Formats: sequence, structure tokens, C-alpha cells
Amino acid sequence: MANDNPDLSPIRDLGARLRAERLKKGLTLKSLAEAAGCSLSMLSKVENDQASPSLKTLHQITAALDTSIVRLFAEAGGEGVSLYRSGERPSVMVRRKNDQPAIFIERLSPTYPGTMLDANIHTLEPGADSGGDIQHEGEEIGYVLEGAAELCVNGEVVPLVQGDSFYFSSELPHHYRNTFDGTTRILWVNTPPTF
Repeated sequence: MANDNPDLSPIRDLGARLRAERLKKGLTLKSLAEAAGCSLSMLSKVENDQASPSLKTLHQITAALDTSIVRLFAEAGGEGVSLYRSGERPSVMVRRKNDQPAIFIERLSPTYPGTMLDANIHTLEPGADSGGDIQHEGEEIGYVLEGAAELCVNGEVVPLVQGDSFYFSSELPHHYRNTFDGTTRILWVNTPPTF
């Protein structure tokens, strides 16, 4: 599936940032792959921007690096008002396999060291899913902007439609998928920033 929204081109240097973090920690591809529970081949493809990991795999890689996507893309500064203009927000594309539907996670604001809040818009192509349960510290709140999805938290399946909002503890195992025949968009906020 192709992304029809030109404002959602994925960040092109995710792999380079992951590689730099791995090298900074003195880890080999093999040791990081083992710690993250993914294949050496997959990790190599991610680092070389030849594959996009599922959200679950991306969380496992960043956890094994003792970091997060927020920290990988942290910017200097943080004084005063920070903003991304419409059409200028970076996004990260995640998918289970290269030929499967993608999720674009669009950053709503720059992040800085010490940031306590993280907000994104998750754009799910038809049939896209997060790739399995994720658990981490924090709390999450979401609001379905358009479409429909299924959220599963601690085994409880919750159908969501446009206008629905939700809250859950991030420490509970959770995953989600698009159940709509078109694109679903969800405003997603969590604290502390763990994405």
C-alpha cells in the first residue's frame, strides 16, 4: 500500500540514527539483534533503510539500546515556543513486512532532553497493525480523528470509531490495528515520552 498523503513522508535517517546509537553503545549488529529479539538480517535492513520495522520491533530495538525514538530525535534548545508547521512535521513509518500496510507516526512537536510529554498522529493504512503487544512505563491517551480501529489492552479488545477517546496504562500489554476499509488517523499522547 502506498501512502497517499504527501505530508507524511517518513524520516529518512531512522536507520542511521539507530546505527549511531548502537555504535555509541559499542554493540555489534549481532548483539543488538539478540538483545532486541529480532533477526540480524532485519536489523541490518532497518539500519540501511531497506526495511521498516513494526512498532513492536522498533520498541524492542530502542529498549535494547536503552533509548527511545523521542530521544533519538531530540533537538537542542527547548526554550520558548516550539512548533512544526503543517506539512513540515516528520514522521516515522513502521510496518510488519515490506509488502504490508504501514503506520505513519507523525511527530506533533520537536522533543528536547527532559521532555515529559509526547504527541503524535498515527495514520494507519487499511489493514495496518502495530505488530504485537508493547509494554513500557507511562500512560497513554488517544482520540480517533477518522476511521475505525481495534485497540487491545491487557487482552481486552476495544473497538474504536471516529470521535472515540481512550486512556490506559502503558505498562499493560497493548497493540492496535486498523479495522476500517480506508485510512484511520489517531491522535496519540503519552507520558513520559517512550516512543
